[in-house]
Amino acid sequence: MLPTAPFGRTGHDSSRIIFGAAAFWALPQADADRTLDLILESGINHIDTAADYHESEEHVGAWLKHHRNRFFLASKTSQRSYAGAKTDLYRSLDRLQTDHLDLWQMHCLVDEQDWQTAMAPGGALEALREAKEEGLVKHLGVTGHGSSAPAMHLKSLAHFDFDSVLLPYNYAQMTVTSYASDLKKLLATCLERNVAVQTIKAISRGPLGGGKKNYTMWYAPLEDQEAIDHAVQWVLGNPQVFLNSAADINLLPKIIKSAKMPIERPAQRVMNADLKNFGITPLFTTPGSELPT
Repeated sequence: MLPTAPFGRTGHDSSRIIFGAAAFWALPQADADRTLDLILESGINHIDTAADYHESEEHVGAWLKHHRNRFFLASKTSQRSYAGAKTDLYRSLDRLQTDHLDLWQMHCLVDEQDWQTAMAPGGALEALREAKEEGLVKHLGVTGHGSSAPAMHLKSLAHFDFDSVLLPYNYAQMTVTSYASDLKKLLATCLERNVAVQTIKAISRGPLGGGKKNYTMWYAPLEDQEAIDHAVQWVLGNPQVFLNSAADINLLPKIIKSAKMPIERPAQRVMNADLKNFGITPLFTTPGSELPT
């Protein structure tokens, strides 16, 4: 079975692998059902989706209504106003066929102007706080990616006591000095305050560039099982973090296989060899290079 750990201060022991339901962006329900059957069988007990993931919430909801008590369920809103976020929430609950979310998150909050709008009176944060008071959501989080994500999450945590954060984390990304520095500060703050840390892009090989797109995500993923083993084990080798699976159902079995191995973080020489052998590069090197999940 997959390893589990307390998901911050929520009281839930989540599988260290969280299913990233962005993989259901545009997929037949039958394929989604087979994938969800796989995550149930594998021991994954935490699903992360979003209002903006096209058909994802509908696919999850159609299956999850039969298994709701088995899963910690998270969704997101990218709306920055109170009204827009509350509309997203009601639609998410309807699509997911549930009466509550275990975690509701502000989606990709990394732009300064977006941040100011969301945190101001009449902003999305008011909707999040109200939804928690009403019992529609149990916990609140913030997500982001791009070079500014760690610093912006620190700013968000200074403003409000969120229960979780989500951002990119892999060996190549941590070779970007400024990103690594900001992330270390964020991890220290989250550890001190018992804030759950979710990570994305674990098996990224780098920007897609002009290469052929063989998978549903916008970046180029690793495909070699051994390289995926190294990448997944490197992330899980940090006991503070959770790994959200890549946005393609065909890569999920490889990620699960890696996560079921005894956790042993690969040595630096192994990871450096993978950078060279597979042409792995950081996804985010320039401030403002935010891209969709």
